[in-house]
Amino acid sequence: MKKGDRVIVPFPVACGHCYYCDHGQYSQCDNSNPNGEAGGLFGYSDAYGGYAGGQAEYMRVPYANVGPVVVPEELTDEQVLFLTDILPTSRWGVEISGVKSGDTVVVLGCGPVGLLTIKWCIFLGAKRVIAVDSVNYRLKHAASYGAEIMNFEDYNNTGLEIKELTHGGADVAIDCVGMDGKMSVLEKVEAAMKLQAGSKSAIEIVSEAVRKCGTVSMVGVYGGRYNTFPLGNFWTRNVTLKMGQCPAQNYVQPILELIKERKFDATDIITHTLKLEDGVHGYSIFDNKEDGCIKVVLKP
Repeated sequence: MKKGDRVIVPFPVACGHCYYCDHGQYSQCDNSNPNGEAGGLFGYSDAYGGYAGGQAEYMRVPYANVGPVVVPEELTDEQVLFLTDILPTSRWGVEISGVKSGDTVVVLGCGPVGLLTIKWCIFLGAKRVIAVDSVNYRLKHAASYGAEIMNFEDYNNTGLEIKELTHGGADVAIDCVGMDGKMSVLEKVEAAMKLQAGSKSAIEIVSEAVRKCGTVSMVGVYGGRYNTFPLGNFWTRNVTLKMGQCPAQNYVQPILELIKERKFDATDIITHTLKLEDGVHGYSIFDNKEDGCIKVVLKP
């Protein structure tokens, strides 16, 4: 790297020489987060090191010799921007789930990570992908990839509906929602009392949608405790659970090569390009699902 280069900076902060970095588990670096056991992350609160994120004109990059990759001149910012996080995260979530050619996969959530997860599943040969969300314009985008779509508000029990549609459940279920899913009244009360960290509605759906001996990949963010977690439903049916933070450094270069070769493109999820000073508006339309917003790009 040299002054003036465009670079991709993966979201985990990693030293490059601890036990976990040596084993490619960069998101669990032992030296990047003085505030907790997990590794440091850019823009992810004091609990993960207190590092400022990249939505600024400048940012500090600790251990800058580990992870950053120079962007080829022929590629646009938009083509490579998501290599910092959601492209590696979505690919990793699919990879740890073991999706293979011919599989049936359920993807919960059609936000940016969910849509890219659907793309990766199809890219890797999944025979059938079922996308679940409640935002119709995002479901429509998922359908444009070739996914079957389900609005969970149309069903009393989405998980059991999927189980019936797939004749016993999907081979893989990938949760791209996390704790930000729709909360029940009880969960809202428990959350107010600090007894529940957030919604577990996505967990409930995947616990019923995945087949016996299937795999659940939990890419969505979870934190704290979750009451009435359906552990028995997973245990009695030999379901494998995979989850965590993506070690993004492992994926930047391989995915960059796919982008250079025009084999994979993520720019279709960009619906809004705004100036940095309009970031508050961008967050508002994203959070409130307004103006067809899927992904906002801020350009300083």
